[in-house]
Amino acid sequence: MVRNKAVKEIKLWRSALSVPAVNRRALEKSKTLAADAVIYDLEDSVAHGRKAEARENLEQFFRQDRPSHQATAIRINPLDTETGQEDMRTALACQPDAILLPKVETVANVAAASAMLNRNGAPLRIRLWAMLETPAGIVNAAAIAGAYSQASAGGRLEALIVGVNDLRSATGVAPAPGRAYLVPWLMQVVLAARAYDIAVIDGVYNDFADSEGFAAECEEARAMGFDGKMLIHPSQIDPANAHFSPSEAALAEARSIVDAFAKPEAQGHNVIDLDGRMVERLHLEQAEALLAKAGQSA
Repeated sequence: MVRNKAVKEIKLWRSALSVPAVNRRALEKSKTLAADAVIYDLEDSVAHGRKAEARENLEQFFRQDRPSHQATAIRINPLDTETGQEDMRTALACQPDAILLPKVETVANVAAASAMLNRNGAPLRIRLWAMLETPAGIVNAAAIAGAYSQASAGGRLEALIVGVNDLRSATGVAPAPGRAYLVPWLMQVVLAARAYDIAVIDGVYNDFADSEGFAAECEEARAMGFDGKMLIHPSQIDPANAHFSPSEAALAEARSIVDAFAKPEAQGHNVIDLDGRMVERLHLEQAEALLAKAGQSA
């Protein structure tokens, strides 16, 4: 039985490293790192008096040969500020894979960025990532994800990222292992992303020297359904890649499902018996996607 279905591009989101655009040494080093994505930051990590310097650094950096093994994104300042407008002009000149919008709270924030890209003839391959880091952003997550998702005609929105530090600050939720009081909001963002088939990335873990705490939060985020984690230090890349990659047990299970459906007696059946368990073609599609993702991360 031949199944006709669209082949979705396999893209890894396990590790998204934030790099201050004002730091030239860090910019150069980023090309050698194993992060799935690098976010070149013009916002929080750059002091107001050095914004112009950071933009100049980025334009010079992107004129060089850009790395082919990782996605590149530029985080701008809010578009409703003069600094944000200047950042967007720099991003248009650099032509990264994506532009990360900070403090997205409404559909209008994404609409304004999308319109600016379209007016300036930016190719559709330049995507938008939205950072949800305020109460309004979390409340409106589904509307934001749905309005400009890349599945819609001309939609550029490719990923949602949770800004946990700003969210804690805005709500008064104290940092704590397990993030019990944040989990309902985090799951709201995961649900919104899954509803519109876009990626979803968990926020940063601030104490990069605490490897055990970071590992625990990665495990928690993976269990909640996040695709990966935003990082603040290169030492977090390898652990994040490991935690958000399929385990050997999961891969073995996926192979057994694919093999079972490939048998002649399974042809024409939507449900089969696999070692005493009922397995559906839905599970076959999940298994094939998992194996494809593992192939990308190898």
